[in-house]
Amino acid sequence: MIQIRTLSKFYGKKSVVKDVTVNIHRGKITSFIGPNGAGKSTLLSMVSRLIEADTGEVLVDNKQAKDFKSNDFSRRVSILKQSNFMNVRLTVRELVGFGRFPYSKGRLNEDDEQMIDKAIDYMGLNDLQTNYLDELSGGQRQRAFVAMVIAQDTEYILLDEPLNNLDMKHSVQIMKILRRLVDELGKTVVIVLHDINFASVYSDRIVALKDGKVVKDGPTSEIIQSDSLKEIYDMDIAIRNVDNCRICVYFNS
Repeated sequence: MIQIRTLSKFYGKKSVVKDVTVNIHRGKITSFIGPNGAGKSTLLSMVSRLIEADTGEVLVDNKQAKDFKSNDFSRRVSILKQSNFMNVRLTVRELVGFGRFPYSKGRLNEDDEQMIDKAIDYMGLNDLQTNYLDELSGGQRQRAFVAMVIAQDTEYILLDEPLNNLDMKHSVQIMKILRRLVDELGKTVVIVLHDINFASVYSDRIVALKDGKVVKDGPTSEIIQSDSLKEIYDMDIAIRNVDNCRICVYFNS
């Protein structure tokens, strides 16, 4: 479990995340949702140690996140940020191989190569693995970065808006893969999402943030309710049941 305790972040006098306390349950998909500027990405960055919290603490399996050695932490927690620009000409396979660095230190062995193969196959990139990243579409490039995170083979996988630049088909593909990682391999996935219907259909739990604070936290079925969504988004959102999925209808709100 990841335990987030009274976590806050300030930029100057502006409070971006305010005293957030929440638990990330193991073996679940937890989605962070909320309006733009709610603090979702900042919270994820603090959990992953990319940025330092001003107050509070993060515990990973009952150990302070800050007390892990960098290499040990990278074997436990992986993160994919929104901006993945790399000013280096790499093939897809070389990029995915970076996910093995905490284990191989750049000297890939047979086990590393097998994990790279598995990650590339998961993301349907077999035919593109020798292509350079600058030869790919934005969606193909995003899938390659997700494959890199899968190759890292961590217990906890943190993803900041991984569906950016993806069409509907590949967005669904990624969410189904994340579901498989949880259901089949017991991974724990935390994902920042703007599309509340993806959160509704694929998440086990939802943490909703607004103005830097947690306003809702619980099982998806409890959060995807019209009254809860009204509190989060300040708009009326109808809920429809389609094939046992709760779909949010907000286009005419």
